[in-house]
Amino acid sequence: MERQARGTFDVILTPSTADPPVNAAIERMTISKRYFGDIEGAGDGQMLTALTAVTDSAGYVALERVTGTLAGRSGSFILQHSGTLNRGSQELSVKVVPDSGTDELEGVSGTMIFVRADGRHSYHFDYAFNDRSSTMALR
Repeated sequence: MERQARGTFDVILTPSTADPPVNAAIERMTISKRYFGDIEGAGDGQMLTALTAVTDSAGYVALERVTGTLAGRSGSFILQHSGTLNRGSQELSVKVVPDSGTDELEGVSGTMIFVRADGRHSYHFDYAFNDRSSTMALR
């Protein structure tokens, strides 16, 4: 059964000092998030960004481990991000990496949408637990 989680998050992106930029257009950053709402917890990850000479055109990929609680269950899972900005038009895919759920979040799957409005970030997470994790949770 698919469920929905919603809430807000704060994010800090920091250029990596451990690795110099691959070139002037590609840069590595660390992600640090704090989730509020239906997800309570933190997200930590790595991002690669690609900037272009054209304003409002760029790309990024990232992996982010979310640790906290979701639907009363605690554990972690990994999100895989892939986004492009084409002269202001955004395409973004954020999915749970299969079998990345741990502890009570084992078996979680889903997709997340990020929204930025009025200076705030929010998320909409459509998710499900596979039958195996539901059976394990009842034990």
